This record gives sequence, C-alpha cells and structure tokens, in this order.
Amino acid sequence: MKSNRFTAERIEAFLRHNTVATLSELKTALGTAVGVTVFRKLSTLPYRTSYSHRGAYYTLDPLAHYDELGLWSYRDIHFSRQGTLLDTTAALVTKSPAGYFTDELETVVRVAAKDALRQLVERERIYRRVLGGRFLYCAIERGRHQEQWAARQAQQGPEDDLQAAMVLFYSLLDEQQRRLYTGLESLEWGHGGDQRMAKLFGLDADTVARGRLELLSGQVLQERVRRAGGGRPRAEINP
Repeated sequence: MKSNRFTAERIEAFLRHNTVATLSELKTALGTAVGVTVFRKLSTLPYRTSYSHRGAYYTLDPLAHYDELGLWSYRDIHFSRQGTLLDTTAALVTKSPAGYFTDELETVVRVAAKDALRQLVERERIYRRVLGGRFLYCAIERGRHQEQWAARQAQQGPEDDLQAAMVLFYSLLDEQQRRLYTGLESLEWGHGGDQRMAKLFGLDADTVARGRLELLSGQVLQERVRRAGGGRPRAEINP
C-alpha cells in the first residue's frame, strides 16, 4: 500500500521553522498543488489565520505571543486570539472601558477598521452614537454601552467639575439606580432636563422620563420598601 506523503507534521515543522507562511508556501512544503489538502492537514493543528492581509498568512498558536488584548504581530502581519478582523473588532469594542473612535481602534489593530465597524453595527453586534461630531463605538448590551459612554464623557472633559463628578457617580450605579438618578437630576433642571440628562449620560430621553416619573409616583417605594415580608417581623401578642 502506498504511504501517505501528505502529513500534518510536515506543515507543522515548516511553520515552526518559518513562523508564518502563505497557502502557496504551505502547498510547496507539503508537496501538493491542492489547497484542500493543505487545509485538511491544517485542521488537525492549532493554527491561526492572520486578520491582516486578507487572511493570507498562517501560523501556529503556540508560536504566537499575544498581548493583553489578545493581539500579536509578526513583522507587518497581525494575528488575534479572536480570529478574523470582524470578531477581533467586536471583542475589543465590547471590552473597551470607554468604547473606541475609529482612529483609536485602528491604532490598536494596526489595520483599517472602518468597514469592519460598519458591518458590525449593521449586524447589531456593536452600538454607535455621535459624540463631538464623531462616531463612538460601544458594546451592544445596553448597560455596558452606558458605562462606556459615561466613561468617555468623563474623558472628554464635561463642561465643569460638577458634570464630571455626575458622570463618575453615574458609572458606579446599576441600571435601575442610573435611571432614577438621571430622573432626579432632570427634576433639578426642570424644563428640558430629560433631554439634557439623556445627552450627558448617553440615554434615551424616554428612559430619563421614566426614572423621573417613578420617583414622582412613589413607585420605587412601593416596589422596594414595602415588599411582602419586608420590614421588622410582627410581634405576637398573647391574650
């Protein structure tokens, strides 16, 4: 029986010696002109495809020295634990403390990312809104992107120290507390307060209005203070 000369070990040895390789180089190393044969052998190895150069380069995961963001570069070739540029961008935006502007993200990934950001927004994998005339990209999860928006607002330098303190305090609250806090601040501002707070904290004006109405109606007390079983236990009186 003819032995199989196409072995994954040949690809592994070639990559360990050269660190990265193109499909053409891997075909030569394996001794085949068929790309499918290379991919069949690669599938048995812990390999990674570059997110730069249109995925034209391959390496082995054990050879990569990923940084704290899960990125690694070999010369001008870039790899990510997340795989593709699309998945890498989604992960970076979601985990970012204050979201990303396009130029900031491109500095991190070291490739053009505008199209990837656009696709992710269209697929509802990330969220964007305008800040200072530019798009800020944040996590799709509402609570998370509110945290990122508040953090970015603090970085951008609000109009005064009071607003900076408000943004910082807001970022420490949970979702319900944030709604109630913005509703309270809206009451302090009076007319136009809902819109002002919505802009400052990155919320819908309807959310601010809801918090304001909950406070005015006493709904919070009804739900949180007077719950069944709450308060001190009733004393029994013996006849």
